[in-house]
Amino acid sequence: VCVYMLGKVLAKTAEFGINNNNQEECPYLQRQNACQRITDANMFALISLPPGMDKAEWLASNTVAFFNHINLFSSALSEFCTPSTCPTACGPGNMVYFWTDDHGRKLKCSAPLYFDYAMSYIQELLTDEDVFPTKAGATFPTGFIFLVQKVFLLLLRTLAHIYWSHYSEVLALDMHPHLNTLFSHLTLFCQGREDKCGLSGVCVTAHPCSHTHSEACSLGRLRMC
Repeated sequence: VCVYMLGKVLAKTAEFGINNNNQEECPYLQRQNACQRITDANMFALISLPPGMDKAEWLASNTVAFFNHINLFSSALSEFCTPSTCPTACGPGNMVYFWTDDHGRKLKCSAPLYFDYAMSYIQELLTDEDVFPTKAGATFPTGFIFLVQKVFLLLLRTLAHIYWSHYSEVLALDMHPHLNTLFSHLTLFCQGREDKCGLSGVCVTAHPCSHTHSEACSLGRLRMC
C-alpha cells in the first residue's frame, strides 16, 4: 500500500489558500518516498473487524492505539513545529485549521497550539470512563461513533500537517516509512474496505472544526502499487 497526497486533490484546495507547492516537486508525492513502509503486513487484514468482536470495542481499541502512535510520532518532531516556524495550523493547499473552543468560537492559532489542543482533547476523551469505558459489562454512550469520527479527523489533520509542513525533516530523520505506514493504516481504517466498522464516512463527516468533504479530500488518498 502506497500513500499518495494526490496533486489533483491539492489543486482543488486553492479555495482555502494559496498553494505554493508544485505538485510534481512535492517530495511526499515521489514514488520512491511514498512507497516506503516499515512493514509488509496486509493492511486490509489489520483493519478488518475480527469475527465475533463488538464493533464499539474494536473502534475504541483502535482509537487508543492510533492516538498513542500518532502522538508519539508528532512529539518526535516537536522541535521543528514552533510558533515561529508554524504560526498557523495548516495542511495541504495551505488549508487553515481553526480550533473551536467550548463556546463555539473558531480560533486561528499556531500549529503547536492547535495540535496541543487536539491531543489534550483526545486524551481527555480516552480517559473518560463515560466515553471509553474499561470495565467489563460497561456500555458505550449514544453517539460514540460521532466522537470517534472527530478524534480520527483530528488525527488525520495531525498527519496532514506533518506531510505539508515538516516532510523535509521527516526525510532527514528517515522517518517517512513510519509516517507512510501510519497514514495508510489510519486512512484505510477510516474508509473501511467493507465498512464493517461503520467508519467509511469518518473522512467526510462534518463537525464544528471541519471544512467538510473538500478538506477530507485534501488530506490525501490512497493508491496501490
